[in-house]
Amino acid sequence: MAHRVYGELMRYAHDLKTERKMHLQEGRKAQQYLDMCWKQMDNSKKKFERECREAEKAQQSYERLDNDTNATKADVEKAKQQLNLRTHMADENKNEYAAQLQNFNGEQHKHFYVVIPQIYKQLQEMDERRTIKLSECYRGFADSERKVIPIISKCLEGMILAAKSVDERRDSQMVVDSFKSGFEPPGDFPFEDYSQHIYRTISDGTISASKQESGKMDAKTTVGKAKGKLWLFGKKPKGPALEDFSHLPPEQRRKKLQQRIDELNRELQKESDQKEALNKMKDVYEKNPQMGDPGSLQPKLAETMNNIDRLRMEIHKNEAWLSEVEGKTGGRGDRRHSSDINHLVTQGRESPEGSYTDDANQEVRGPPQQHGHHNEFDDEFEDDDPLPAIGHCKAIYPFDGHNEGTLAMKEGEVLYIIEEDKGDGWTRARRQNGEEGYVPTSYIDVTLEKNSKGAVTYI
Repeated sequence: MAHRVYGELMRYAHDLKTERKMHLQEGRKAQQYLDMCWKQMDNSKKKFERECREAEKAQQSYERLDNDTNATKADVEKAKQQLNLRTHMADENKNEYAAQLQNFNGEQHKHFYVVIPQIYKQLQEMDERRTIKLSECYRGFADSERKVIPIISKCLEGMILAAKSVDERRDSQMVVDSFKSGFEPPGDFPFEDYSQHIYRTISDGTISASKQESGKMDAKTTVGKAKGKLWLFGKKPKGPALEDFSHLPPEQRRKKLQQRIDELNRELQKESDQKEALNKMKDVYEKNPQMGDPGSLQPKLAETMNNIDRLRMEIHKNEAWLSEVEGKTGGRGDRRHSSDINHLVTQGRESPEGSYTDDANQEVRGPPQQHGHHNEFDDEFEDDDPLPAIGHCKAIYPFDGHNEGTLAMKEGEVLYIIEEDKGDGWTRARRQNGEEGYVPTSYIDVTLEKNSKGAVTYI
């Protein structure tokens, strides 16, 4: 639909816009040409009118001098020549005006009977082609929708079957087993007799007072303990935050881990820049001993190197947790049955006395798990295709790979590269049998494919 309907409509709309702009430009040019012809005709008309008035004045002057007996012959002859000149110029302007008028009338007839109708006809044909194209796109849209209707119907049938298979008793019981708090109902409040001090003797009053005070203390302590467990409908006490954010929902955990990785990468960049600056300063001191002692920079260099190694390990550890959240390293074999989960959650979230505890050390820690009745549904969407290989590498040194997420390799072993080093000193690789993990970049000789970011070699 995006290719046949949306993309085609966008391209055709752009072509139509260009064509319409061209036709309108032609119409403006025709109108401007007609206006120019009208101006030329109007100018010639005004000039002819002006010359005619000048000829009339010259004729009146000649007639006045000709009838005047006191006028000399030279004045009469001069007035006659002036009359002939003005009459000749008036005739020329008359012919010019007639020619311009004829030309304007012809251009005006051509403009309104030939040029403009042709432009309107082209615009009409363009609109008819647009209508035909729209009808074709409507048919393409309908065909695309018709092809996916069976798929949508199948999905809807699957949703109906899944809805019919819902067992509310089982689901609610699983929720209860997973989140039951282990609260104990509070005990009865003791009766506090405030009338005893009226009838007690001095000696008895002292003893009774001490007993009464101890009873009050016990009652308050009991009430305080009971209230401490009644946070279900009040404010829930905040438990200790875990390092891998496993106490958070998956999406929030992913965001927190990504935020921490970005912060660690920024710190790593700072430490790398500091290391480079210290090395440059050390070189300067070695070349010019009078400027400073190179040995004085060695502790700072060692501290910077330790910080870089620590940050790289932290980044690698957090990236492993992030990959676990995104489902890239975890497999379906780690999933457990819902009954096992409920058993672990129940034991991990209850203290031996049956009361609720938020102590993270008493909880059963394990990989992220899914309830049994969700496994089949999740498998259809969590089976991601393996990452494509972007190159290969050869192991220069052996690596045992004892840590989680790493890949052991032998010297001379050839592996596929599926993810480049992101600056933390680790490269993600894959064996031919599909086993994946991280290996130290300094232990391998990497060659990337040509269609990747170029052939780069790390040694």
